[in-house]
Order: sequence, then C-alpha cells, then structure tokens
Amino acid sequence: MRGELKTLVRGCYSIQKLRIQTGNRIVANFKAKMGLEPSQKEDELDKEGQALLKSLRLCYATITEGVVTDKFAAEKLPTRKKFRPEGVISSYTELVLVDQYMHLVQSEKRHFEHLKAILEDYPVWNEFLVDVKGIGPAMAGVLLSELDIFAAEYPSSFWAYAGLDVAEDGKGRSRRADHLIDVEYTAADGTIQIKKSITFNPFLKTKLMGVLSASFLRQKAKSPYSVAYYQYKNRIENMPAHAEKTKLHIHNMALRYAVKRFLVDFHMAWRKIEGLPVSVEYSAGKLGMTHKMAA
Repeated sequence: MRGELKTLVRGCYSIQKLRIQTGNRIVANFKAKMGLEPSQKEDELDKEGQALLKSLRLCYATITEGVVTDKFAAEKLPTRKKFRPEGVISSYTELVLVDQYMHLVQSEKRHFEHLKAILEDYPVWNEFLVDVKGIGPAMAGVLLSELDIFAAEYPSSFWAYAGLDVAEDGKGRSRRADHLIDVEYTAADGTIQIKKSITFNPFLKTKLMGVLSASFLRQKAKSPYSVAYYQYKNRIENMPAHAEKTKLHIHNMALRYAVKRFLVDFHMAWRKIEGLPVSVEYSAGKLGMTHKMAA
C-alpha cells in the first residue's frame, strides 16, 4: 500500500516539475519574442513569468472552444485555417505550445485530486495530519509514502532519513564530502564495489525544508511550528556561540528546528494510531531535555 502511494506521489511531483519546466520554457520563448531577457530558473516561475502565463491562459481561453469533461475543463483547438491570433499568441505553433502546457496543468490537477481521495484510507491523515496547519494532501502524501513508521522506532529515525540530523562533525547533515559514507554496490561485471553516498532521502529533505517549512511560516501564530521557528531563531541570535553566523544560516537552522519539532509530534501520533510503542526523542528520554513552545 505504501509502495503504491509512493508511486502516485512521485508521479504527481514529476508532472508538476514537467509543468513548471514547460511553463518556464514557454515564458522564455515569449520573452525573447518581446525582446526581454529570459528567466534562468528551471524549477520555479518568477512573478514576471507567472504574469505572462496568466496572460497566455486568457488568450488561450479566447482562442479555444471550451469542452467540459467531468470537473476538469478541456479545450478544443481550432484548425490551423480557423486560427486567429489573440493577444500575445500570434502563431499556431505558439497556440500548440500553450495547449501542451494547459494539458499538463489539468493532468497535475487530476493527479493531486486522486491523491486527496486516497489519503482518506490512512487513519493518521484523518486523525492527525488533516488538522495540522500548513499541511495539505500533497505534503501528507509525501510524508506517508516516504516515511515508514513501522521501521522508525524513534523520532530521530525520521530526522536521519530526512537529512535533518547532525553529522559527526557537529554540523547539519549535507552533501559535503566529509558527510558521505561508503556504500557497497554490485557493478555491471558482478563484482562488489564501494562508492560514496549520502545518508538521507534527498526528495524528502527538499520537500520538508523547501516546502513544508515555508508553509508553516505562512501560518504565523496559527502554527506551533511557526512559533517554534521564531522562538529558536530569537534564542540563537542572542547566543555568543552563534554570533558569527549569517542571517541566512540562522534562518535555515530555525527552519530545520521547526520541521524537526513537527516530525517528533508526527512520529508520536502515528505510532499511537498504529498501536505501536511510543518513544520520546533521545534528548528528552536520555538527557532529560524538554522543548517548550508557546501555546
């Protein structure tokens, strides 16, 4: 069941990535046509690009004939002979490019709608995640498909798998050479070889640190994890040991802390829902440390 969910979730994000990349390429083409500098970003659209795509969608809607299939709108392209330029869409080729983009948009919507329905089969979604401010079906799908609660006895297991643990040098886990480990693999000729490898799931870390953390911050005081971010950030900003750190470094430290606090709560709730033994994190169980957050 988890494997099937993982396939679905990874498929959703693959389509999303393709949609964004396609949108960026279309924006670059139209910017070049208008004599503007194209964007260099591949994985996200800047505000200027979003505005241009919005204009293209409006022109596309005017040119095409809307045909409704279930709850998603599909568009019927005119033939080349019947094509009439509209706004920034001045050629039939441009219309076809925008049409391809629109189909990706609709496909992405379908996949994420299916994901939302499937999550209803997971008790931890219904009993915990659905009430966490800042987490929607997409992020819940990532959490449930990438993390294995039956293999993670302690919250720190989640941290390590997500790359949020601390390496042997006392620094946050990363792709630095001194944070890599030796891993055996079977080469094409059947011999056992050794390669350097990261210790964590990069897809999961990207979603947690690049998406979930920002989502928590947007909730402000409504989210205890946003509160945790600001409390921790304020604390380390006033510690002499961190005086030489940049604002960005401190910001990232606080984001990591907030996500780790969520993973502790998520781990405990999920273990309880599944009827598994619940273990507190190492710092609390072994060192007697507690992590207090404002209500």
